[in-house]
Amino acid sequence: MSGPTGDGPVVVVGGGVIGLCTAYYLAAAGLPVEVVERRDLGSGVSRGNAGWVCLSHSTPVPAPGVVRYALRSLGRPDSPLYLRPLPDPAFVRWLWRFWRSSTPAAFRRGYSAIAELNRDTFDLFEGLRAAGVETTLTRPGMVHAFLSAAEARHHLAVQREMADGRYGLPDDVTTGDEARLLDDALSSRVRAAYLVEGEGVVDPEAFARGLGEALAGAGVKVHEHAEVTGFRTAGSRVTALRTTQGEIPCAAVVVAAGMRSPGLLDLLGQPLPLQAGKGYSFSVDLDPAPRHTLYFGERRAVASPIGTTTRIGGTMELSGNNNRLDWRRIVAVALASRHYLGNWFDDPDDLVALIRDPWVGGRPFLPDGLPVVDRVPGRDNAFAATGHGMLGVTLGPVTGHRLAEYVRTGRRPESLAPFRFDRLRK
Repeated sequence: MSGPTGDGPVVVVGGGVIGLCTAYYLAAAGLPVEVVERRDLGSGVSRGNAGWVCLSHSTPVPAPGVVRYALRSLGRPDSPLYLRPLPDPAFVRWLWRFWRSSTPAAFRRGYSAIAELNRDTFDLFEGLRAAGVETTLTRPGMVHAFLSAAEARHHLAVQREMADGRYGLPDDVTTGDEARLLDDALSSRVRAAYLVEGEGVVDPEAFARGLGEALAGAGVKVHEHAEVTGFRTAGSRVTALRTTQGEIPCAAVVVAAGMRSPGLLDLLGQPLPLQAGKGYSFSVDLDPAPRHTLYFGERRAVASPIGTTTRIGGTMELSGNNNRLDWRRIVAVALASRHYLGNWFDDPDDLVALIRDPWVGGRPFLPDGLPVVDRVPGRDNAFAATGHGMLGVTLGPVTGHRLAEYVRTGRRPESLAPFRFDRLRK
């Protein structure tokens, strides 16, 4: 099947990192492109995440043991993985499919699929930088810090098995007082750590702005504060989008709207079982500040040096598709970080004055933990890219690059085969 036909542009719905990268590569291939975003570019989940660009943590969330861990979180809003049951049949079905995806075999398949897609990630970031996009990418490496040497060695062994030579790992962990020497920000409670060299971090807001500026320079029209309300179709083709700013004719459409994607895809006759995995973050000034990205093993929290501040984040909250900020979860992330960063605050009541930009965002998750990057079934010229969960920044350029190729040629790249819609029917 050939690429888009007709005189209209390819319209990308969604101004986060996934949508902006897709628009960038479509425009770079010479196609007319427009972007529709209901708020400001980069204002959604892209804004408050940890900014990681990494190979060593590109794993599906459904994993062996994760369901038992989630069930233990019931009634414990301070848990790193918090499940609040909802009287919603769609949510129950999603959880059941999530559980089915948590087998060792399913986890390995998912990990391999993401790892293969990820092979060109850093090359693509370098290509963006060479083309003048302000990616803000630095590659300080990632320190994995643990309170227990046994836990650190277990984690490293699992990573080595899953990496299968795709990225470098140290031979062993550093233990005892020497562990904290891997990064000056670590506290004396850290008893084991290891460094994965070359892992990266970006300022996600600045990266989105850089992409937006590159699109503007390429003549891409961006419709901000425009809500898509429907589609005009002719047979199996989408011919126009209806928006709050008027109708936009199109040669093709890409739905990359995060948690809003299911509603849009419903209008095209394609259901999508997407749930929000809510994450929390905030910024704080630390002395000393981390030199690397940090992963706090037992507590599943993270810290990133972004600009002149440290962004601390964590938690996976399954409590429905909403963006309500639960301050208890902010406190839980801060308390978790204190095990690894020392007593950077004395009392939770101090946090109101110490932290900046407390954020909550609904990261889009499909029940098997993998994104969908595919043509919409039954539609010749409609595509979707969503469900990237916590990997939107890492997978943004490679998703955009591969999907732009699919839209342009009509041929699915082999690396996108695991991310088809039809896998969700099983």
